[in-house]
Amino acid sequence: PCAICSDTSRDNALICVVEEAGALWAMERSGAFRGKYHVLGGLLSALDGVGPEQIRVGELIGRAKAGEAKEVVLALPATVDGQTTAHYLAEKLASAGVEVTSLARGVPVGGELDWLDDGTIIQALRARRPA
Repeated sequence: PCAICSDTSRDNALICVVEEAGALWAMERSGAFRGKYHVLGGLLSALDGVGPEQIRVGELIGRAKAGEAKEVVLALPATVDGQTTAHYLAEKLASAGVEVTSLARGVPVGGELDWLDDGTIIQALRARRPA
């Protein structure tokens, strides 16, 4: 385990799944996540021939089933491969007895609607909540 995951002050009940180390450092920069991480080392991609065996899926399932984790946060890109990977992981984690969540998608802080793409607006409408 890395220095972050070896830190005993972090919450072992939370695992944040990221594609690569760069995404981990982006999460760390925010200071908002105090759990542990799981770096997949890539995303599932049929076009590129990347299946579950080429990324660290088995290790994640093992960690989730080990019993200490209560929630797995899927912090994967809002791309076709990212969403495919998130869906696959959610299915695999369903039997692990952990809550599976994903990062919110939608209008960024300071964002203006006329500059947003259709996909972002659709996600924002789907994820709306009481004001």
